[in-house]
Amino acid sequence: MGASLSPRSAQVIDLETVRQRQQAQKCLVRLAPELDGLEMVYQLAASPDTYYGMPILAWGLREDGSVFGMVPWMETLAACHDLNSQENGYFVGYRDPETEEIFDSPPDHKYHELVAAAEYFDYEASGEITLIQQIPDTLGTHALCMNHPNTPWHMKPVYGWRLYSDGSLDALLADENKAAMTPILLGDKCLYGAHARHQTVYFFQRHIANRILEEDPATLEALAMMVVASD
Repeated sequence: MGASLSPRSAQVIDLETVRQRQQAQKCLVRLAPELDGLEMVYQLAASPDTYYGMPILAWGLREDGSVFGMVPWMETLAACHDLNSQENGYFVGYRDPETEEIFDSPPDHKYHELVAAAEYFDYEASGEITLIQQIPDTLGTHALCMNHPNTPWHMKPVYGWRLYSDGSLDALLADENKAAMTPILLGDKCLYGAHARHQTVYFFQRHIANRILEEDPATLEALAMMVVASD
């Protein structure tokens, strides 16, 4: 015997609408630069007894109110909490180098700073993707840029980062031929979005970038393995 039917009409759930709402809640809405030297702590599966530290570039606020540290990582400016790779590293916590304290939640003052700024700069939603915010890169981050597999790569300093209304991020690089003044600052016309011009971009800390520029054999071998693995 079949189950009795409810007199109420069935509710149709639009799964695509639900997915879009969930994605919207994860959308990045505001950045705050890290200026006090706080670090991300991470581990590698190959060295389970060793902890590594990496300076945090900024703190991010999502639509759902969550706050997290952000670091230049592989091909993007990544949320620390999202790093969970056995090969490239997984997030352990945050660290204050001055006190050597390790904690798993962002500092309260960064949360309040981001929420207050987001409320003050309350942009109206529009159908077009617009620029929301620009912050400088204070870590000496470099971008390794490649357009085609058989063309030469270029290592370029990152001058800043852009946040767009859809939550996407892009690094700001300079076309040196168009630079009219030094030093290059945010707002200069010679700056352009890395992913808008280059097919593939990898981000490196300053000391790693200098090893690549110096053509350190071990660093170049590790770079080649990383590029091949990501293809």
